[in-house]
Amino acid sequence: MQENPLKVKTIAVIGAGTMGRGIAYASALGGFPTILEDVSERVLANGLDWIREAFAEGVKRGKLETAVRDEAVGRITTRYTVEEAAANAELIIEAVPEELEMKRSLFKQLDLSAKPDAILASNTSSLSIADFTREVTARERCIGMHFFNPVPKMRLVEIIRTPDTSDETVHTCQAVAHRMHKDTVVVNEAPGFITSRINALIGNEAFAMLEAGVASAADIDKAIKLGLNHPMGPFEMVDLVGLDVRLRILEYLHEMLGEKYRPNPLLRQFVSEGRLGRKSGRGVYDYPHHETHERKP
Repeated sequence: MQENPLKVKTIAVIGAGTMGRGIAYASALGGFPTILEDVSERVLANGLDWIREAFAEGVKRGKLETAVRDEAVGRITTRYTVEEAAANAELIIEAVPEELEMKRSLFKQLDLSAKPDAILASNTSSLSIADFTREVTARERCIGMHFFNPVPKMRLVEIIRTPDTSDETVHTCQAVAHRMHKDTVVVNEAPGFITSRINALIGNEAFAMLEAGVASAADIDKAIKLGLNHPMGPFEMVDLVGLDVRLRILEYLHEMLGEKYRPNPLLRQFVSEGRLGRKSGRGVYDYPHHETHERKP
């Protein structure tokens, strides 16, 4: 592994759920000592198990050498408090649920706990970075780094800059993402950025077609994959991401951008019935065997 010339020597990931564990995987693979934090011992343990399994799969598929896997796994340590994790990192990436007040509270905490020059990044997929960083002292160091699920297989990171974000912060986060073997796009802050806005519309229209009886869920997914060359159909995607997560994104975009983002009633119905996707065992499709790894507020 080549020497890391960046000022970022250690990365802390706050939240060991679906996205946090994936970001920690990418960070460790990129050569960064990585601190994975969660308030739940169970979620942390599950996150580490998932990371080890992801590296094992990489070796099995011939994508990673055993020595690379062992070195990467050895770079990961765990913490149970935000303060302890933040105090020892030059880049902190939060991956907690898409709840504005939770993120606002967390960034206030990071502002007090982090190193004076640490970059404070959010993995939010839709919320305005400025909305939960207004009270941070050095807003030029606040930025979005939107990774995609599943992180080991998805190449893109959206870099979201606010009006206050410095060029240095943007360039550093681009360099970090590239060391994680990711490609980047830079987005000026706007609700939903690029991908969430487009993906939310596709998914919402898929639910409208399902509700109207245009086609079955399986055939809608098949058509999008084979006809439009998407790697996953919209229902496969929403079951992976979580129907509750997609609903929150649509509600936010509806509030910020208008009527075309109004959540489809069938999506609301499924969420009200507890059909949240893979994590609950049932979403659009059924999943008889499932495990829950989500961070709890």
